[in-house]
Amino acid sequence: MNRRHFILALALAALSAACGREIELPALADGARVLAFGDSVTYGTGAGADEDWPALLAAATGWEVVNAGIPGDTAQAGRHRLQELLDEFAPALVLVEIGGNDFLRRRSESEVKEDALRRIVRTARAGGAQVVLVGVPALSLSGAVIGRLADSPIYAALAQEEGVPLVPDVFADVLSQAELRADRIHPNAQGYRRMADGIHARLREIGLAR
Repeated sequence: MNRRHFILALALAALSAACGREIELPALADGARVLAFGDSVTYGTGAGADEDWPALLAAATGWEVVNAGIPGDTAQAGRHRLQELLDEFAPALVLVEIGGNDFLRRRSESEVKEDALRRIVRTARAGGAQVVLVGVPALSLSGAVIGRLADSPIYAALAQEEGVPLVPDVFADVLSQAELRADRIHPNAQGYRRMADGIHARLREIGLAR
């Protein structure tokens, strides 16, 4: 009986290790088309032309990064425009940074996750694209005051459930530093540079970028 328990314990440990293994994806070639799907933070509000993180990521990777950020957009509304973008651009990768405006409108995190973000992820994958989620800070007055914001936990949960990679903490870290912000919810040019660098580093970790 003890031997059987020992073997079972080894099997469970192996399964646990497999479940926690980092997601790795094949590298995208130079010139690959990538869709940056999001709101004003993807658009680049708070900085000048070509200072948004999608433009900076394109310069760093050699990819064609289409900026599909719309100021004020919500995940709830944005899910309805994604299919048209997939049909038009046929991206190899969709980077999803959206949800902050839903939080500002006091939508519940569970609603944002289930009724919007999950549909966005599944629509992009059904269109043949790889998907990477960019974590968005949870709405926190105290966090904003003390400069210590954190991602909403729905992004890590959804990434795990859907088996897609996550770029954690990059956006939250930028908004936690006054010198990197144009205002309370938007980075400045330096902040977008930090976001682009953080996203690029994460994409290298999972194998998508060289």
